[in-house]
Amino acid sequence: MRRASLVRQSGAALLLLLAACEGGEPLLKKEPREPGPFPAADRPVAHIVSPRWSNEEARDRLNEAGEVMARAAIKPGMTVADIGAGEGYYTTRLAQRVGEDGRVLAQDIIPAVRDALAERVARKRLDNVSVKLGEPNDPKLPENSFDRIFMVHMYHEIEQPYEFLWRMRSALRPDGLVVVVDANRPTANHGTPPALLRCEFRSVGYELVGITAMPSAGGYFATFRASGARPEPAAIRPCRVTQSQQPAGTEADHRVAGQHEMID
Repeated sequence: MRRASLVRQSGAALLLLLAACEGGEPLLKKEPREPGPFPAADRPVAHIVSPRWSNEEARDRLNEAGEVMARAAIKPGMTVADIGAGEGYYTTRLAQRVGEDGRVLAQDIIPAVRDALAERVARKRLDNVSVKLGEPNDPKLPENSFDRIFMVHMYHEIEQPYEFLWRMRSALRPDGLVVVVDANRPTANHGTPPALLRCEFRSVGYELVGITAMPSAGGYFATFRASGARPEPAAIRPCRVTQSQQPAGTEADHRVAGQHEMID
């Protein structure tokens, strides 16, 4: 009963956050995109309106970070990237989990957010954490460096997903995994339908390892690994998604490029 109550509280907090998102000013203005070798996303891209997904205390009551790190098999000595780190909810907890022999690279694309996180890291004396500024189309990660790359509640905000994922791929170590946590709803509503997520990752040379529902994190938990050769940018075909309307309380029917894929 206690856990059910906490899940309801988390859902209420998320609804308030979405309401704020709908009326809030974007933290990062989208610039017109020059034509390039990578395809544009053929779906809405959510604005970044806050460096925080939810209250840290509420998330800890649900053991969100603990459960995500356990599912991702985060161990002492690992090197982990936290993409779209925001205020550092995962960064600080990953730093504790990987220990002094591990490393965490926290990345954000908003200079003020990056600077505030760097101050928090310094204040907490997290010597195994470095903070880096990325770009909307490039996370700027060093090659062959990471056991895990975390993308938590931020994938739907990536303006140029195909180029971003393509450039990120080389940062994984041979057995490395990309960890995605997001909500199962349209990208315009600050989520990513699972079938769309899988399609976009597959388009640039990733393979889905697994995907499961994760109520404590407000959605689902998915992992991907690099698979095969990285495609040439001009060969990448964008995914198209259509969503049929379903009654409230049921799963949406997400169809991508003729495929029907749902969370098991």
